[in-house]
Amino acid sequence: MARFKIVTTGPGSSDHSLEMETLAGIGAEIVEVSGSEDDLAKAVVDADAIYGKGRPRITAKVIEAGKKLKVVSLGSVGVDSVDVDVATKLGIPVTNVPDTFIEEVADHAMTLILASWRRLVVQDQMVRKGDWAKARPMLYEFPRLMGMTLGFISFGHVARAVAKRAAPFGFQMLAYDPYIEELVMSEYGVQPVGYDELLQRSDIVSMHAPGTKDAHHMMKERNFRLMKKTSLFVNTGRGSTVDEAAMIKALQEGWIAGAGLDVLETEPVGHNNPLLGMDNVILTAHVASASNRFDLARKRRVGAELSLVLGGKWPRACVNPMVLEKSSLLRWQPFSMERGPGN
Repeated sequence: MARFKIVTTGPGSSDHSLEMETLAGIGAEIVEVSGSEDDLAKAVVDADAIYGKGRPRITAKVIEAGKKLKVVSLGSVGVDSVDVDVATKLGIPVTNVPDTFIEEVADHAMTLILASWRRLVVQDQMVRKGDWAKARPMLYEFPRLMGMTLGFISFGHVARAVAKRAAPFGFQMLAYDPYIEELVMSEYGVQPVGYDELLQRSDIVSMHAPGTKDAHHMMKERNFRLMKKTSLFVNTGRGSTVDEAAMIKALQEGWIAGAGLDVLETEPVGHNNPLLGMDNVILTAHVASASNRFDLARKRRVGAELSLVLGGKWPRACVNPMVLEKSSLLRWQPFSMERGPGN
């Protein structure tokens, strides 16, 4: 009989060999549960941990049902699929993988910035349609990229990695993030500004805010109206940070010039979404973190986090770290709980 029971949700791969590389050593087993919130709640009654994979959401009902629950672990950066407040109230740490896909997402954000600015998709379509002669005159309408202003909404690890990539292109860079010290921004050649000022001054606005309650619909109609009519909006953060109806209106009525979007408020995108018919919008299917190391990195990281907590130690990353100081878990990290080595 296994020493620890870990309940996991669907959808996701049923092959947990990568997670078990570390979990096998502590005598843990992973039990898959499919179905509703009630099914999950029943399964966690005697569980030591929950391994969340997005759906169904790990609600208050599920967390409260776990009388032995020691940790909820996610293989993602975002934690909006878990009721973190309830977990915190019960003293249960919630872990994620905040430092695993930074470079991939930063690459994707930079790709959307460059492709949107040079109207790459429209240029490609012109060539394929035989409109070769129209391609160059179209770009005569737009300034060169060097000297333009790039504004970051939120300045966490991904935004900082994008800033490193953007600096050689000659951008002026701004950032709004009330949770980050201004000196951190200065180290990246980024000027800290207020939210309204960022929107008013930026030629490209890059959204990196997490899917939290505070960040929900940060970009509303009022915010899009503050942007330049020639500006672009890029989002590789979370779709919930944007009032999608307001963004669609902004694009349709010309308050902004275009957008590059990896995330949407409703995913997958509905077939009748107006964004699908806009040639000034580049869309990707929430793929910014994807690369050939995606499953390898996140699954092994989840296994390591579960193994640490079940083995009586602090996890490497915790979204509610206030519970750790009050727990009996042993602090051991030789590095900070920000970005770990090798990531």
